Amino acid sequence: MKVIECSDLHVAYEKRYTGTEFEVLKGVSFAIEEGSRTAIIGPNGSGKSTLIKAICGMLPYQGSVQIFGTALDKMNRKTIARSIAYMTQLSEVFFSYTVYETVMMGRYVHSTGSFGRASKEDTDAVMNAMRSTGVEALQDRQLSALSGGELQRVFLARTFAQDSPILILDEPNNHLDLKVVSELAGYLKNWSENVSCLPLEDAVTGDKSCLPLEGAVCQWHTFSADRAGRRDRCRELTDEVEKVEKTRPHTLIGVYHDITLAMELADSLILMKDGRIAAQGTKEEILKTDALENVYGFAVRDYLKASLKNV
Repeated sequence: MKVIECSDLHVAYEKRYTGTEFEVLKGVSFAIEEGSRTAIIGPNGSGKSTLIKAICGMLPYQGSVQIFGTALDKMNRKTIARSIAYMTQLSEVFFSYTVYETVMMGRYVHSTGSFGRASKEDTDAVMNAMRSTGVEALQDRQLSALSGGELQRVFLARTFAQDSPILILDEPNNHLDLKVVSELAGYLKNWSENVSCLPLEDAVTGDKSCLPLEGAVCQWHTFSADRAGRRDRCRELTDEVEKVEKTRPHTLIGVYHDITLAMELADSLILMKDGRIAAQGTKEEILKTDALENVYGFAVRDYLKASLKNV
């Protein structure tokens, strides 16, 4: 199944002083398969960040973007956020919430009212996310007291708590040291191997249940006794809601400057240059061609081989 499909996508900015338009994306078309890990790479100014912001509905565009088969321009912000979690580069902290409060913000997309209290499900999701990124022990600390690496782990936990099946990253390793980057790569790999469980509504009873795929481990069944107790009911409803998606495998999409990190985290590559897609395919397919050299303008494969040889 294709989780994201873009067709003839154009994005332009208006130049502040001249009022003329500068086209950043020039007819971009591609599709991303469910459960895949895709890296979007290319030199500075090639349109990578603009592309993912358009996909997330953060920029106006011309063309077509579909998320799980639904046109992006027909979705509201909350609906988009239930499908896509977006994590930007590390930025300055303006309000010093606690770590727990910050991670809980990821649950906003699941709230039903303006001032709704956190449910048991929300609390379990937050604790699970903090455990999975190693920040559980920091939950009472203020953000202003954290290092850059700790902050990025907290923001990643907030993204995980959102429990959206698609995670889009914009240079998550920016300004981070090697150890932190390695840890983040590990967290992201673990996340990509799991699934998001979707609340389903039975048309007959109105009951909401979580139906994991056969053989899959639902995080709620693991960390929530509440949900675990309903496992049998979930199974009973399987026949009644066969046509509804029960879970969604996680799909990871990232913009990376670090090619080695892209190669480690992704199984597919999209290479961009001058606002267009220069090449796309699996890592193996791309490495057999001169696509990297054509995009970056130097012998990238020789550079990568030399880097490994010198370790």
